[in-house]
Amino acid sequence: MDKPQNTIAQYVVTLLSSIYVYLKNLLTSVLGSLFKQDPDLELNKPLDSNPNGLKQKRFIYFALFLFVILYLLSSVNEAQRDEISYSQFLSLVQDGKIDKAVVTERIITGVLKSDDPNESGKHFVTVPLWQNDLAQMLAKNKVDFVVRSGENWLANLFFNWIIPVFIFVLIWAWVMRRATAGAQSFLNLGNKVRIHQDTQTNVTFADVAGADSAKQELKESIDFLKAPEKIQRLGGRMPKGVLLVGPPGTGKTLLARAVSGEAKVPFFNISGSEFIELFVGVGAARVRELFEQARSKAPCIIFIDELDAIGRSRGGPVVMGGHDEREQTLNQLLTEMDGFDTSVGVVVMAATNRPEVLDKALLRSGRFDRQIVVDKPDLQDRIEILKLHTKAMTLAENIDISVVAKRTPGLVGADLANIANEAAIMAIRVDHDKVEMEDFEAAIDRILAGPEKKNRVLNPDEKRRVAYHEAGHALVAEHVPTGQPVHKISIIPRGVSALGFTLQLPVEEKFLLTEPELKDQIAILLGGRMAEEIVLGSLSTGAQNDLEKASDIVRNMVCSLGMSKKLGPLTYGKRQQLQFLDAEISEYRNYSDETARIIDTEIMELVGEGEIRAREIITANRVILEKLANLLQEKEVINREEMITLFESQ
Repeated sequence: MDKPQNTIAQYVVTLLSSIYVYLKNLLTSVLGSLFKQDPDLELNKPLDSNPNGLKQKRFIYFALFLFVILYLLSSVNEAQRDEISYSQFLSLVQDGKIDKAVVTERIITGVLKSDDPNESGKHFVTVPLWQNDLAQMLAKNKVDFVVRSGENWLANLFFNWIIPVFIFVLIWAWVMRRATAGAQSFLNLGNKVRIHQDTQTNVTFADVAGADSAKQELKESIDFLKAPEKIQRLGGRMPKGVLLVGPPGTGKTLLARAVSGEAKVPFFNISGSEFIELFVGVGAARVRELFEQARSKAPCIIFIDELDAIGRSRGGPVVMGGHDEREQTLNQLLTEMDGFDTSVGVVVMAATNRPEVLDKALLRSGRFDRQIVVDKPDLQDRIEILKLHTKAMTLAENIDISVVAKRTPGLVGADLANIANEAAIMAIRVDHDKVEMEDFEAAIDRILAGPEKKNRVLNPDEKRRVAYHEAGHALVAEHVPTGQPVHKISIIPRGVSALGFTLQLPVEEKFLLTEPELKDQIAILLGGRMAEEIVLGSLSTGAQNDLEKASDIVRNMVCSLGMSKKLGPLTYGKRQQLQFLDAEISEYRNYSDETARIIDTEIMELVGEGEIRAREIITANRVILEKLANLLQEKEVINREEMITLFESQ
């Protein structure tokens, strides 16, 4: 029986309304998440604020509603037909109960006729079997069979066209969203600048050991940030920029964060390389955005790490426009620093370990007014740094931080932190309950000389030669007037090529060396080579590094320090430092050939003098040298106490 037409209509309307509301909500959430980067595709905006989005939203709703209508009409149309099997259809045809029939290539539809008025006019549908022989065979054997075409135009349209296109659109939308997000982050400085509020920056000057002079100067910047009226009432102005200069690892970034933590102000942190991108103009836009954000959150601190990435000197040859973006960024930075008012409470801080490459316009007054050198720590600073880094460690009673600090001259804070951490690792490796002094000794040896090469086993002859070589260094160091005390002698191979080392500890920090001290250093460096020659009767390649160091000292004495009586107090050779606070120096000759011959003669005389002194000391103490070398071959490592005991026994 067919349902009444009004009942079917009510059912269809109710179903369509429910589906429409559901699809509308679903589509709003899905498209809102997919296209939220594009304001024209936001579906929740007011109607008058986004007319293009409104038209697009109406079109999408209409297309979906039309599709649902077609689908439901097709379903209702098919629901009004009773599907019968093909065998039943053949029986009805033979019985004359088919009133009308419409035959297509895929289905047969029609109307039944019946003696019962209620069943007359009933619609039917069936799928024919066009193989007549098979159909007749099945009908003859009274088999009730049903033929399925396997095709539906709406399903075919839906699965073959709509779903693939919809998946493609989703993938395209996802790709475009990622590309748009990447482009926006590419142009958006907010993804580069890290803003730390006062509750987030917990670093203070108490967390920075050493660098007392740098901290003192930075405290003034903090006072100006907290109370700018102190300097304004005297007619002065707060410094616009503070440039921290020093070797890597000395704590420049840590000092900047400590300033922010002490002042309790927002802290803008960005690296100089983050300004530079592929497209020209992006860096300048980021600089503008950075200063706009800073002004809105003043008082605050802007910290630019590795300033040399954007602050290099302008000029020189430009290769394929490679410097355009950097120069535009630098120009914008110069403009911003020259233009903003210091009374708003914005301080620009920057750090670099290469101030010699910075543009002069950055370093003039009115931009980076203060340049603070954060140098390598001295002995007392190293003690304070080591105490800070070992505060949370479980130390044994025999730990002497001052000895550790004396063993690490020239190391920066990052190196000392690494030594403390390496000592804890060494203690764990040998299963110590506490960090012992020997763990610190092993950590220092590892950092300075490299890890032990346990797989590099010296043969007896090589081991004997290395033992005499290192014993020669130690013997001469203990007998020259200004030699620093020998702390340890080792013949354990370390690093890439070191087969042994003799470690001396300075009695005190020294910043100047006298001529006798330099001559004593030359004799100490040549002591190992002389011990090999005197005892073993031949030389080896193990003295290469010693000869290089001795040659550098002698050449500096003659050419740079004026310690030659023949040449007098003059410098020879134009010397240029390649990097700030670095030992790399280039030189070109600015003297005559005659002067060059005198320089060579003076160098040879100084080296010969050191060689004679080393030979005399080793010859006079040959017995001690033999015993020291034998003890080294036996124990491989000798500390100062064992060496002094050996000397006193003679």
